[in-house]
Amino acid sequence: MNAIVALCHFCELHGPRTLFCTEVLHAPLPQGAGSGDGARGEPADEEEGGIQMSSRIRAHSPAEGASAESSSPGPKKSDMCEGCRSLAAGHPGYISHDKETSIKYVSHQHPNHPQLFSIVRQACVRSLSCEVCPGREGPIFFGDEQHGFVFSHTFFIKDSLARGFQRWYSIIAIMMDRIYLINSWPFLLGKVRGIIDELQGKALKVFEAEQFGCPQRAQRMNTAFTPFLHQRNGNAARSLTSLTNDDSLWACLHTSFAWLLKACGSRLTEKLLEGAPTEDTLVQMEQLAELEEESESWDNSEAEEEEKGPALPEGAEGRELTKCPAESSLLSDCGAWQPRKLSVFKSLRHMRQVLGAPSFRTLAWHVLMGNQVIWKSRDSDLVHSAFEVLRTMLPVGCVRVIPYSSQYEEAYRCNFLGLSPNVQIPPHVLASEFAVVVEVHTATRSSLPAVGCEGEQPLSKYEFVVTSGSPVAADRVGPTILNKMEAALTNQNLSVDVVDQCLVCLKEEWMNKVKVLFKFTKVDSRPKEDTQKLLSILGASEEDNVKLLKFWMTGLSKTYKSHLMSTVRSPTALEPRN
Repeated sequence: MNAIVALCHFCELHGPRTLFCTEVLHAPLPQGAGSGDGARGEPADEEEGGIQMSSRIRAHSPAEGASAESSSPGPKKSDMCEGCRSLAAGHPGYISHDKETSIKYVSHQHPNHPQLFSIVRQACVRSLSCEVCPGREGPIFFGDEQHGFVFSHTFFIKDSLARGFQRWYSIIAIMMDRIYLINSWPFLLGKVRGIIDELQGKALKVFEAEQFGCPQRAQRMNTAFTPFLHQRNGNAARSLTSLTNDDSLWACLHTSFAWLLKACGSRLTEKLLEGAPTEDTLVQMEQLAELEEESESWDNSEAEEEEKGPALPEGAEGRELTKCPAESSLLSDCGAWQPRKLSVFKSLRHMRQVLGAPSFRTLAWHVLMGNQVIWKSRDSDLVHSAFEVLRTMLPVGCVRVIPYSSQYEEAYRCNFLGLSPNVQIPPHVLASEFAVVVEVHTATRSSLPAVGCEGEQPLSKYEFVVTSGSPVAADRVGPTILNKMEAALTNQNLSVDVVDQCLVCLKEEWMNKVKVLFKFTKVDSRPKEDTQKLLSILGASEEDNVKLLKFWMTGLSKTYKSHLMSTVRSPTALEPRN
């Protein structure tokens, strides 16, 4: 994500100051960031979720330090106190290498580029002065096209020597893409809140220890008429490392900020859509919106339960603080990006080779017709992979999957059902022509391959039995799309990727026919004679093709259906045709 994440502080002596910032670099490193070739005492690199973490610490000579200070766009050393400074003089900052994208994440107190420094400086001032939410603690969004858009979260840190026993900080994320930043609001809010909770938790422990050793409230009451700055004996400025008692604080913040930029940039991707979106795309967008609404309703219900104040078990009070720590929670999420486990069934062509052509044709026919497909196996991964492959034959809106269940589920709930071998299927389902059962048995020892071949043929240890109450006759023509699919699968000159694209084109072709039929029958309410003529024109007058079109009609998106109905109800649609 092309953004800058920064930690800001409102100093009682110097006003709003930028303490620490992390930026993304696609080009070679700037002069002040340090290089790996000239680094001395460089620690061993650590890898977290594809990011190679390392701190480039280089010993600067006095001349180097003077030249760097004179050319730096940041404030002068005389204008900074301990509370305004994060990294020591001569510290070049931290750098992390993302080996997947060849992107570098660099952290220092101020951006080296003057224009970036001005943008970060302005965002820092606004986040700690005028752009604050009620209560002065919480998230807020502001910005413009010229100076960038900012996500800001202000918070307080406990300090026994500060005015009001607390100091004011903010974490800001700055980028030029307003839509991207708004869409990332829920993600940024959760992760930034975790970093803040960890900082506040560490500072609270230090604050309580200092108050227990030397209470400041009573001491201030006794010296009420002493000038405030004088009574603090020069302790007006305290660094964040002192407030949290964490010497590795800046390295941990660099790790958290770098992961935040990488994760936020990876969770949202842009797709170039040429023409109108497909039905699968519309259905996926509708399903995603429904999931977001369900998650919001769950969050609201949980918040209401928390407001009622349920009794917490012993030791549960401290769990929320350690739930999302800056360096542990974010990096644990980063480490959770594990590569997906390879499917047992790799493609439709692979499944056809394993099951055999007759059994695969029977199974594919039932899938396309919308009948219930039941897999019985002890290996749940095998069932999951089979459904992942078979669902590519159908539009997204026609797929209803229960991957693995301990009891039989009716066909209206799912058309793909995975069961363990000991689950009993009702007799009427076994005899029904609207269901197909695939039973997976362990192959006999005589049919097992020789030692050393199991890795090459992992499915050779299974036997697959496909049964149905209405077996598909070998001489049955079947739906047109099934014949074209089989032709593509048997053509060895076509790679698996090319076959996948053929399936996409075939599904889109038949979904267009479904749209025409839906408008013709459901919206315009034409008579059956006209419908038969339309089916002949579409090349789908056969019985199997008609059944397929009627089933696929259930997979149309709500957006398309509502668009057609609104068009019919509009006044212009009611005008007589010429």
